[in-house]
Amino acid sequence: MTTTLNPSRERLVLWLLALTQFTVIMDFMVMMPLAPQLMQAFSISAAQVSGAVSAYAWCAGLSGLAAVTYIDRFDRKRMLMTMFLLFNLSNLACALAPNFHVLVLSRAFAGLTGGVLGAIVMAIIGDLIAANRRGYATGIVMTSFSMAAIAGVPIGISLAAKFGWQSPFYMLVVFSTLIWIAGMNVLPSLREHLNVKTPFSQVLPELVGLFRVPAHLKAFALSAVNMFTGMLVIPFISPVLVGNLGVHPGDITWIYLAGGITTFFTSRMIGVWSDKVGKHTVYRVFSLFSIVPIMIMTHLPQLSLLALIVFFPFFMVSMSGRNVPMQALMTTVSAPQKRGAFLSANSALQQVGTGLGALAGGMWLTTDAAGHIGGYEINGWLASALTLVSCWWIGNVRAAAAPAQASSPA
Repeated sequence: MTTTLNPSRERLVLWLLALTQFTVIMDFMVMMPLAPQLMQAFSISAAQVSGAVSAYAWCAGLSGLAAVTYIDRFDRKRMLMTMFLLFNLSNLACALAPNFHVLVLSRAFAGLTGGVLGAIVMAIIGDLIAANRRGYATGIVMTSFSMAAIAGVPIGISLAAKFGWQSPFYMLVVFSTLIWIAGMNVLPSLREHLNVKTPFSQVLPELVGLFRVPAHLKAFALSAVNMFTGMLVIPFISPVLVGNLGVHPGDITWIYLAGGITTFFTSRMIGVWSDKVGKHTVYRVFSLFSIVPIMIMTHLPQLSLLALIVFFPFFMVSMSGRNVPMQALMTTVSAPQKRGAFLSANSALQQVGTGLGALAGGMWLTTDAAGHIGGYEINGWLASALTLVSCWWIGNVRAAAAPAQASSPA
């Protein structure tokens, strides 16, 4: 069953969830355009920066997997607020890191806390919104990616250029605190899933059981491959723009801003379209479309800043266009009383895919004495091939939540 809210309260809750996700996504995204400054500040390579990205992703994956054992045992609001508070502390730790080793440890802490938040947010959507409207709801929450690109990352880059790489993390601490206070006052208590309680003695068997359901395994595979594909390309965009094309680090702000503004509007439209024509269809359309910008991004010729600003929205729209229908589809795969556990496991595997993608993508990259990065073309070919695989594989992922909800007692 879903909890009913009046339309205005529902929109307020969804936008608050979007802001919560905004802080998590900005925390993750800002590391990428900050890569040139981190490389200079700590005398490290692009591959080492991708290692810091991987540390976040690996820990987020482990945290998400561990959360399977407890995420459905607590009120959704209490879980979200607790983990969000710990996540905020991780941002403070990043800001205070005196060297790269401490920064990596702080990123790992951020992964342990932030890695669970996405699953909780999607579980709340599953509890509040009917299955036939979850594309719309997911579209709103996924604008967090756009907001991070429009405001978070550009402001973070500007602050970093003027006050040091730590300043974006200080900004996140302040903003996250305000969101946390709002969440305590706006989010409803969600406890209906607690009607079916699993004894602690069954927690581990239940966890193993999640991976014995064929429908779950098919969904997990899609999520992991989808994230792996994107992370072969995304973490290295800023280093390549700076090292290969000579873009000034501060000008990357305008490139991300252009992409973010575009996806802010398209994410919601894609969500509504997913509800109308089907999540599988929309995923395939945008996945196939994404191959072109992926190949252009990884084979960039010498372009002007204006040309890059014009091109980047096509890349971002194609990538977010894949994620909106996929995330909405994931909320329908499991029964309501197991939704949090399933989504937490799914989030964990997404993070594993993210970590593997960032790690693998940096393995064959080379940096010469002039700072030019080579081998990025390989990432594009591999990402395009895996995109074709995911277009075929999504046909094996089917919604099972709607029948389960219909058979639940009123």
